[in-house]
Amino acid sequence: MSLVSPAPPVRIALVGAGRIGTHHAAAIARDVPTAALAAVVDPRLDAATALADRLDARAEADASGILADSGIDAIVVTTPAALHRDLIVEAAAAGKHVFTEKPITTDLAEADECVAAARRAGVVLQVGFNRRFAPGFAAARTAVDDGRIGTPQLLRSLTRDPGPYGGDPARTPQWTIFLETLIHDFDTLRWLNPGSEVVSVTAHADALIRPDAREAGFLDTAVVTLRFDNGAFATAEASFSASYGYDVRGEVFGDGGMATAGSARTSDMDYYGPAGGSYDTARADTELLHGAYVAEFAAFVDTIRNGADAPAVPTGEDGVRALEIARAAIISVSESRAVALEEVIR
Repeated sequence: MSLVSPAPPVRIALVGAGRIGTHHAAAIARDVPTAALAAVVDPRLDAATALADRLDARAEADASGILADSGIDAIVVTTPAALHRDLIVEAAAAGKHVFTEKPITTDLAEADECVAAARRAGVVLQVGFNRRFAPGFAAARTAVDDGRIGTPQLLRSLTRDPGPYGGDPARTPQWTIFLETLIHDFDTLRWLNPGSEVVSVTAHADALIRPDAREAGFLDTAVVTLRFDNGAFATAEASFSASYGYDVRGEVFGDGGMATAGSARTSDMDYYGPAGGSYDTARADTELLHGAYVAEFAAFVDTIRNGADAPAVPTGEDGVRALEIARAAIISVSESRAVALEEVIR
């Protein structure tokens, strides 16, 4: 019989009760036994209250209360990206660990500030690059680490959001396809080619789904080519409207073999009937990647508790590197040319 008491759960406040925040709050409260959801913060107090009441947490209209609360260990930031910098810097100054949804910010100088603030305070800053925690992608990285792939030479990552596209281009921030969608792919490609960094970026993007919005600067389809300093080439592609569901895949090919990961499938069951064969596909990221979301929060808590002894998580520095690639892609599309990473300025 053990006389060692279990460690108390890490008490987390979530800031931002929107679509992804609602999912994350429930995942933390229900699926991460090492964590406790203590509070939900949103300027729309009715939204915060509705979510908090459902999950036995308290509701706040702004973050000042939870930042001053010594009973809160960490915050999860699921606000619009433009608000990330202030929350991250203020939370770090208050001694709170921070998990932020991607991107870390949309501005590189601000991203650097976030990393510096976390480093000064000695707190964890983890970025929500969930694909690292999806079983297939994690297995692909293991295949790289144990030498089965050899030296990576060709890599591929894609994100196709479920269609039909139902958003409002006028309300979508410019360059969303690079800063908030392909940012996942840029991180995935770096992670599957460890020890190497991107040196140049060539990007192409257009409005193929909503061509009527092209003149307003809304881009819904993109392909990006990356060159790494170990010579490897990588491609990342995105679409805002896949008719068959939410599709996330990756591939790494080297001189020793190849690994692929991801799909749009919700299971490996195939159905065969009068109309032929079929299988079910996911219609949202929260459906396809729920397990990965839960795993990244469990890893966040583990890192808070165990520090360097915990498995590696995507750090603030990883968030900065992915944002540098996104910013290079924006320059590439704007100027119709290849862009060296060293050209990307703060």
